[in-house]
Amino acid sequence: MPAPPALIAAYLRKRADLVRFFTVRTGSAAEAEDLVQELYLKIEGVELSDEIRSPEAYLYRLGSNLMLDRMKQRRRQGARDDGWRRAQGGDGPDPVADEPPADEVVASRQRLARLLEALEELPPQTALAFRLHKFDGLSHPQVAARLGVSRSSVEKYIMTALRHLLARLDP
Repeated sequence: MPAPPALIAAYLRKRADLVRFFTVRTGSAAEAEDLVQELYLKIEGVELSDEIRSPEAYLYRLGSNLMLDRMKQRRRQGARDDGWRRAQGGDGPDPVADEPPADEVVASRQRLARLLEALEELPPQTALAFRLHKFDGLSHPQVAARLGVSRSSVEKYIMTALRHLLARLDP
């Protein structure tokens, strides 16, 4: 015996209310729509031997059970996927490489080569001040002490080098 007409009629009457009810519980209108559609498929395909006393209550109970089943399924799937990712040593379906992609490495090397070439065009003292500060990580006072010049001179060298490099390297 197919689902009683009272159950289908209750579904049609309460469909909008069911969507709102499950939207609040799932936090997603799309998820609620899917759930209510699945609810209809369940009641439409089920044969019931007895008449249901409260069709609306039956719909909400069946919908809640479907929602809980989906949540359990997602939780199990998440745990399974997380275990797989840990076993593979990464966050995705492919193992995570420690190195940057090859194209980025090549592009970085090309930029560095252009930078070093542009540095060769600078006066030796300016280039050395820039290298000590930017490549070796020395502070302005440390560079000044190393070169035997004032801190102000180091600042001028660095600014000159930066202007030159920006003009030379910027397209």
